[in-house]
Amino acid sequence: MKIPLNEFEQVIDETILKRGLAYFKGGAITDFSETSNGEYEATVSGTEEYTVLLEVSNNTITEHNCDCPYDMGAVCKHVVAVIFHLQQDELELNQPSISKPRKKKTKSVSQQVKELLKAISHNELIEFVQENSKKDKKFRNYFLASFGHLSQNQSKEFYQKQIHSILQSAAGRDGWIGWSDMKYVVNTTEPFLENANKYLVNNNFENVFFISTALLEEMTEAFQYGDDSNGDLGYFIESAMELLSKLTQEELPKDLKERIFEYCISAFKQKLFEGWDWHLGMLHTACELIDKESDADIILDCLDSVNGDYERERAQSFKLDLLRKFKNEKEVEKYINKHISNSSIRTKEIEKAFKNKDFKRVIQLSEDGIKCDKKDKPGLVKVWYNWLLKVAQFKKETSKIIEYSRFLFIDNFHPEQDYYQILKENIEDKKWHPFLEEIIKEITPKNRWTYTELVRQIYIKEEWWDRLFLMLKQNLSMENIQQNEPYLSKDYSAELIELYSERITNYVEKYIGRNHYQTACRYLRRMKKLGGNERVNELIELFRKQYPQRRALMDELTRV
Repeated sequence: MKIPLNEFEQVIDETILKRGLAYFKGGAITDFSETSNGEYEATVSGTEEYTVLLEVSNNTITEHNCDCPYDMGAVCKHVVAVIFHLQQDELELNQPSISKPRKKKTKSVSQQVKELLKAISHNELIEFVQENSKKDKKFRNYFLASFGHLSQNQSKEFYQKQIHSILQSAAGRDGWIGWSDMKYVVNTTEPFLENANKYLVNNNFENVFFISTALLEEMTEAFQYGDDSNGDLGYFIESAMELLSKLTQEELPKDLKERIFEYCISAFKQKLFEGWDWHLGMLHTACELIDKESDADIILDCLDSVNGDYERERAQSFKLDLLRKFKNEKEVEKYINKHISNSSIRTKEIEKAFKNKDFKRVIQLSEDGIKCDKKDKPGLVKVWYNWLLKVAQFKKETSKIIEYSRFLFIDNFHPEQDYYQILKENIEDKKWHPFLEEIIKEITPKNRWTYTELVRQIYIKEEWWDRLFLMLKQNLSMENIQQNEPYLSKDYSAELIELYSERITNYVEKYIGRNHYQTACRYLRRMKKLGGNERVNELIELFRKQYPQRRALMDELTRV
């Protein structure tokens, strides 16, 4: 998030601004220095001491970082406090208790660390690391994660033990890794990925295999005792799977290639990752390593054991790809016919037939799909109808184009084509409006949101503003008024102003709190854009008289 120095108060959350200002005025900034041109480092004291780094270019903060655990937004109060310190002259703020001489003489924390490292002897540093590794498990974990790659005893178990220790340290006595503890897990585990990527570049493929499989197993297990609402565990698993995938693209030694293949098959058979996408992903990775039919048969046997409707369909599609690569055409054809109810297989067959202009097969597969999925999978029915439409369009069969487009135009959340435009292009002008009226008459009684929205879109496309306004009046809310405002403002501005006025008055009466007041004022500003300045001023005056005790409301009204 880039922050313009002259307008930072407009882009940062108000609550964080107030907290940061309180920190600044309370003298929480105990150290501040410009480490180089446009780069600043500050120490901010709160419940603990935190280091803030800022980079400024062209009067804009281009980078900002704080080592506090706050991650509820883009900017924390410590960063804001430093921004206030940086801008104190322009904002005419009283400078807190940090003296100018100290500001000039104090070295940054990073500079102090650099100088101390030069002064400390090698033996003293060894003793310091050893002593703190004994006392502080988290320090030891981070040290091992950062430098474990220098060990001569690397193995999957070697890395697994380290990662497990990190997770257990984060879990603490209660055995649960909370949301706030995940930052430690991420910071301490990230070096494993960094080292794995270095190994990949340097062709040390065995250690990439060790790290990725250790991460996969430990992070999958951690889902049982960790809060992954931020997706941190998932991030490490995705990264590990990506590393394995990259490995399969390399020129690997034969024995390592076999070990990776065996691991993937073993992990699948032992169900190490059952219930997760990477359970089947193990077989995909194994598939990248095979070049002979016997290995393909091993994977094919595994695929036959997959359970669950969703997983089975994915496995069937995967199996078809393998059959095409390693088996004869007759066996492939037999498998397709047996599993054509699989939507992925049906889709691929339709695509192939359409490409080859085998429209008879496209129609047959699509019509069978409609019958097969009509009861349980209505979303797929629309997919099959769309293929029928494509054939009709190619063959220029107008009556069928209208039939299929009409079906797809009604109640379709994910249209593949503009069915409204297709219908308009294929229906005679004199029949067009009666055709639309028939659709409106058919769907209006169903009284579902999707149908209501479809009727609304018809009114907009046909520019039937009187009917759109009537529709709005039947379902009034501030959101609906705003949604229809772009289309009705030219002919109904006075009416919209009055509708807004009534809704805003009721809203302010019913709801209390700054967020609600900001919402009301946002709609007051919309009234002004419609030309309702006089009515807005009347409402502001009314609110000031009726609710003088609501300070937040009085404050927000000044900004209208």
